[in-house]
Order: sequence, then structure tokens, then C-alpha cells
Amino acid sequence: MDRAQKEKVVEELGQIFESSGVVVVAHYQGLTVAEMQDLRGRVRDAGGSVRVAKNKLAKIALDGTPAAGIADLMDGMTVLAYSEDPVAAAKAADEFAKENDKYVILGGAMGGNVLDTDGVKAVAKLPSREELISSIAGCIGAPASNIAGAIGAPASNIASIISTIEEKAA
Repeated sequence: MDRAQKEKVVEELGQIFESSGVVVVAHYQGLTVAEMQDLRGRVRDAGGSVRVAKNKLAKIALDGTPAAGIADLMDGMTVLAYSEDPVAAAKAADEFAKENDKYVILGGAMGGNVLDTDGVKAVAKLPSREELISSIAGCIGAPASNIAGAIGAPASNIASIISTIEEKAA
């Protein structure tokens, strides 16, 4: 890799560390190509990405970013899982780690907060952005449907009383 390519990689990694809601750092030594593809697919389906980069270049890219505290985790065969959603990549990485012993989560960063392994697992348990939005929408819509039901109930009760009276009269 020549100097220009290295500079491009450092720039790309810098953008990842700046713009991602969460970055998870893990060891992946011993994973097969199929297992790595499975990890990439899971993180992609969750709305994130997976990136393998040289640790030295990653440390250079981390310098001056909010996630600079994770530079110490960049040792050995590391892989980065990241997403704009602060929960998506952590959730996908944690699920993959539960099923595969060769994938070991070292920690990560959520904005300026450095996370240890337990911190990443705690973030993975949080509801995702989409789950929160649907929950809020359900809370907003519930009162409206209750009001509509209350308004329609008297008319339905009157109709049922009239129908009962007609049946008795016949």
C-alpha cells in the first residue's frame, strides 16, 4: 500500500470515527471467510458496516476524534463494526459474539464515551431507533383511537337497544 492509499484509508477511518453513533472493536482471529461474511451481513442488515483496517492507520485516524479513547483497543487482529444508529452495530456484534467464540468484543465508543465489553453489551440491550419511534407513535396514536371508540360507542349502544326493542315487538 503506497502513501496515497494509506492517507485515503486514514481519511475514511476518520470519517467513520467522527460520524458513527457507535463503533465496536473486536478480535476476529480464527473466523472463517463464511463467518466473516455472516458478520458483515448481520451488521449490514442492522444498518451498519464492518471494516478491517491496519491498527496503525486506525490509531492515526482516531487522533483528535471523540472516539480517541479506543486507540488502546487496537491491538492484534481487530475488526470495526459501526453504524450511525447508536445501537444497531452493537446489537448485531453482540448477537454474533454470543454465537461465535472466535469473535471477541474488546470494547468500543459511543460518541465521546469509551465503552468496555460490558458497556457494548449494555448498549446492545437498548431499543433501536426504529423501535423507539414505533413505541412513541403507538403512544401518540392510542389516545386518538380511545376517543374514536368512546365517540362511536353511544351510537352503537342505541342501535343495539332499538334492535332489541324491535325483536321484542315482533
